[in-house]
Amino acid sequence: MTADKPLRADAQRNRDVLIAKAREVFDAGDFFDLRFDDFARLAGVGTGTLYRHFPTREALAEAVYHGEVAALCDRARRLQATLPAAEALATFLRGMVDHIDAHEGLARTLATLMADRSGALAEGGRALERAVTDLVAAAVRDGTVRDDVDAGAVMMVLHGISAAHDRPGWRAEADDVITLVLDGLRPPL
Repeated sequence: MTADKPLRADAQRNRDVLIAKAREVFDAGDFFDLRFDDFARLAGVGTGTLYRHFPTREALAEAVYHGEVAALCDRARRLQATLPAAEALATFLRGMVDHIDAHEGLARTLATLMADRSGALAEGGRALERAVTDLVAAAVRDGTVRDDVDAGAVMMVLHGISAAHDRPGWRAEADDVITLVLDGLRPPL
């Protein structure tokens, strides 16, 4: 498949089915228990179809990762378009904690499979940081967020929250950290 030649409708459906099934299996944490060929059967496609779209586990993981990043970035844009700036930022950050909590298996599987694909991870990280930058910048323009803190600091907080997922009481602490960040982002009185 080339960037300028779209897939036929049936090929796109097969690709979408493979990605959706991979996301489900990754999320359950069961992907490493499967032979890659067995994954095709689970997705309801032939082995040749699997390998035509995704020649390796890592290629499939990269497609799932890019889909996750795109969905999160789309959510940030929708929130920015429909809510006041500070509320959009707060809703997005709290939603990120929900996402991390709900998809721990997905995150662990992707981290393992993508460990040697730092370029793909960096690309996704940049896209997500751009989305957060847009949310922060809109809130700065509204005067509801300080202008001396950038999105990089907010991204560091999200990474820290994600990395601490194994802590007892993680969820309550993560919510508290988001509250702390949001309070810290408010302009001084």
